[in-house]
This record gives sequence, C-alpha cells and structure tokens, in this order.
Amino acid sequence: MSTSEQQPLGERRGKRGVFRTKSVEQSIRDTEEPEHALKKSLTALDLTVFGVGVVIGTGIFVLTGKVAKENAGPAVSLAFVLAGVVCGLAALCYAEFASTVPVAGSAYTFSYASLGELPAWIIGWDLILELALGCAVVAVGWSGYIRSLLDNAGWHLPVSLQGTHEGHFGFDILACALVLALTVILVLGMKLSSRVTAVVVAVKVTVVLIVIIVGAFFINGANYEPFIPKSQGTTAGSDIKAPLVQLMFGFSPSNFGVMGIFSAAAVVFFAFIGFDIVATAAEETRNPQRDVPRGILGSLAICTLLYVAVSVVVTGMQKYSELSTDAPLADAFKATGHPFWAGLISFGAAVGLTTVCMILLLGQSRVFFAMSRDGLLPRIFSRVHPKYGTPYRSTILLGVVVAVLAGFTSIDVLAELVNIGTLFAFVVVALGVVILRRTRPDLPRAFRTPLVPAVPVLSVVASVWLMLNLTAETWLRFAAWMVLGCVLYFVYGKRHSRVP
Repeated sequence: MSTSEQQPLGERRGKRGVFRTKSVEQSIRDTEEPEHALKKSLTALDLTVFGVGVVIGTGIFVLTGKVAKENAGPAVSLAFVLAGVVCGLAALCYAEFASTVPVAGSAYTFSYASLGELPAWIIGWDLILELALGCAVVAVGWSGYIRSLLDNAGWHLPVSLQGTHEGHFGFDILACALVLALTVILVLGMKLSSRVTAVVVAVKVTVVLIVIIVGAFFINGANYEPFIPKSQGTTAGSDIKAPLVQLMFGFSPSNFGVMGIFSAAAVVFFAFIGFDIVATAAEETRNPQRDVPRGILGSLAICTLLYVAVSVVVTGMQKYSELSTDAPLADAFKATGHPFWAGLISFGAAVGLTTVCMILLLGQSRVFFAMSRDGLLPRIFSRVHPKYGTPYRSTILLGVVVAVLAGFTSIDVLAELVNIGTLFAFVVVALGVVILRRTRPDLPRAFRTPLVPAVPVLSVVASVWLMLNLTAETWLRFAAWMVLGCVLYFVYGKRHSRVP
C-alpha cells in the first residue's frame, strides 16, 4: 500500500510546490511538540476582553468627530452600523476557522490549510506589516496624550525626545518605552497580559460609559437636524493620492447625503480593526472550539454598540459642523462647560491605548511564531520559554523592532497600510471558509458560518469595496511590501518549509 493510501483522507495532499497545503490534523499535532507548545490559560472572558481592549482605541476617541464633521453629520451612527455589519461578516468566517483550526497564526494558519503555502506566506507577511505599523501608530498616539498630560502638569520633554513631526527629526522616547514595557509583560505570560488588559479595559469602558451616560444629559435635539445633511460634491483627485476607485471609474466623490454615509463607513471601519487578533490566541485558549467564536463575536458586538451610542451622544451634544477633529469627545464636554469630564476622557484615552499596543504586539508575535514553527521563518524563533510558555524570542525581536519604528519614524503616511492589510486578510479568510468546506467537509466544526457561500461572498465584496476606497499610493506601497515578501519566500521560506 502506498504512503498516500495509508494517510487518512483529510491528510492527503493533492497539491505540490508553492500551493501545497498543511492539513488541519498536522497543524494541531505541531502544537503538541513540547518545545513549541504554547501554554493554554485563556477563557472566553479573557478573549472578549482582549477584543474590546484592542478595538476601542483611537477610533472611538478621534474618528467620531472627524467623520461626523467631514463626511456624514449625525448620520455617522449609521456609518458605524454599516462598518459593524461588514466586520460582522468577516467575524463569522473567522469564528468558523478559529474553532476548526485552533492554532496560533490566525489568517496565516487558516490560509495554509485551505489555499496553500504561498498564499499563507503572503497573508502572514501581510499581517506582520499590519500589526507592526498598527502598534507603532498607536504608540505614537499614546505618547502624544501623555505629553499633553505632562505639559498640563508643567513637565516638558525636550523636543529631541518627542519624535519626528512637522519636519523635525527626533526620537519618541515615550512611544519606545511603552512598546518595550509591554514586550516584557507579554514575555512573562498570557495570563499576566490578560490581567493587565482586564484592568485597563475596565478603565477604558468606564470612560466610554461616562461619555454615553453623562453626555446624554447635555443632548440638544436641534443638533440632529438635519440627521443626514444635504450631499456636497468634492473635487475628484487624479493622482496617486486619490482613492483607487476614483481613478478606475472616474466618478466625483461626495460628502454627506446617503453616499456620505458609505464614505464615512470606509473611514470608521478602521476603528474596528483588531477583533481578528482574538483568533491569534486560539492555541492558548483552554476550550478554543467554544470560546474563540464567543470572544470574536462578543467583542465585536460590544464595540459596535458602544461606538453607535457614543456617536449618537456626541453629535447631540455639539453641532456636527463644530466638532473637533483632534479630541471630539473631550472637546464636546468643554463646549458644554464641563472641563472635568473632558479631562477624565483624555486620561481614559491615554490609558486605553496601552491595551491596543499590547494586543497588536501579541497578535504579531503569534503570527511570526506560527510561520517560524512551519519553517518559513528561522525555527529558532518558534521555541517557547520553559517557564512562562510564551514565544519569547519572537516577542522580544518584534518588540524591539516596533519600539525602534515607533521611536524614529513619522508614520502618518503609512497608517493606511494597516487598513489595507486587514481588509486583505478578511478577503483571504472568507475565501478559505468556502474552499475548506468543499475540500474538507469531514472536519468537525464547533461553529459554522451561516449561509455559506453567501456570507463569505458578501464579506469579500464588502472588503474589496473598502479597499478600493483607499488611495492608489497605499496600494503601491502594499504591492511593494508583497513583492518583497515573495522574494523572501522563494529565497528562504520555500526551501526550509517543513511541509513536504
């Protein structure tokens, strides 16, 4: 009897070369190797806290006012609902994969089981970029809040230690220090990380609830009129800084009106980025088949509800045309004569961003760890700490890289790469659900995405549409990163892959 005949049906590989797949059974067996096995300590509550901790960040504290003022008016609440639906479609696909393949790596691991090695490498390379830049962006934002609080207290950092901004080159000591401190916490164990996150998330959610409850007493119904402002045309761009969809189809964009709600959804969608990080912790969850879907869907539902409530309150407190684009929540309370609440909100925003950084670092290190365990990156980074059970080598390496990136780099122009990377991952995961349903119908699925293939197809269409609303410049940068990734795969990854 041949070797292939001796293998179970699910483990036979019909593909070779760059599209060879790694069976679900093999992926799960790899997690049982003592030197490469992560410690299982997380529950559904831990995962939900992680999800809420990473999603509620700069989006709810900044984007609400910016989008209401520039794109949708009071109807920004509908934009949050629309963006939440798009993320919900992707979340349903993530939930099925995470319960079927409870292995570190999220979309990378899912792609390896369904699309093949090269697509898996591409998505893993994409996730490393997305999470590194995302963490650096948030760390720099956190540094800005802390400097503001220090300035209020009369303590001023030297300009050379405030980072690169407005043409001035410097080192952001606060952003760098934050990333390094969080790296240490992640090395010391997932349970410690989840406890720190739980405390900070409690503070952050409390601040958000204060905005909703206290702000509700200062709502002026006249500020909601008109709820959907009259459409206003804008000048269409013709260079690489214009959205790709404009260059492709040549239409002129508009703000406000019904189309303004869709434009706003393309922006506020990025306030939801991070719920998919929950899937990267599947291997460290005690009962992943049950708890990971709960963590993904639960955190997304909570964040959507909070986003909609905050947007309704803040546009009721202050006329949308007068909202601040830097700190809309705090400034809305200042405008109504309540500086105490404004200060509390600023403090909550600064504290809350720490969990965003931590969980982005967590997700990045787990993707890197999974790729290293498969041999696509050096195997030295796939060893776990003998005491703490964490992938300490990959965590330290990436923590140092992100700390330097946050300290030295002005990353405003790179922020959209985080967005396109996330949407690309959504597309791959949705396609993977459909493919794995066809190729491995025998797999036990603790959670099943409803209405397959309709839901995955809708997820792909919605994600591609939002990607097309990003600038052509962002697409070019993304393409350059993908080309570099492909070169590395053929030079190193393909030769060292552990999948025969």
